Amino acid sequence: MERFLADPEESSPFQWFGWWDTGRWRRQWAETGLITDEAGHLIVARDGEALGFVAWRKVAATRNSYYWNIGIALLSKARGKGVGTRAQRLLVEYLFAHTQVVRIEADTDVDNIAEQRALEKAGFTREGVLRSVVFRDGRWRDGVRYSILRDEAAPAGR
Repeated sequence: MERFLADPEESSPFQWFGWWDTGRWRRQWAETGLITDEAGHLIVARDGEALGFVAWRKVAATRNSYYWNIGIALLSKARGKGVGTRAQRLLVEYLFAHTQVVRIEADTDVDNIAEQRALEKAGFTREGVLRSVVFRDGRWRDGVRYSILRDEAAPAGR
């Protein structure tokens, strides 16, 4: 996970936001195991090899309701092979099975066509463009929001 904070080549042009505190993940692991009631991170692996991670965070809609926002980061060697689609599908299945939310959303850069396709293959619906939502590489960039509702989600095995 630390490679995504310290290596622009691995984080992809859509996820590189400059160097971060590389000890961040180790401290959070020691404090929470990287899973809390508000957020979490899980390693994406195939055949015992770590290929990246998925993450989720709670978004308060009102004082008594919330939904999840999810994201993914994959090492370059894992991109374009269906790993991200499957990982996001499994995360959606997990969150719907173990929390009461009815909505999960995901955002990506408007130019990140590969992630948009992965989200659509995972069952997400494109909701719209968020103008100037992310500052990266010296300028504000547009994003695309996707969502999936509980009754739209198919089991990950399909």
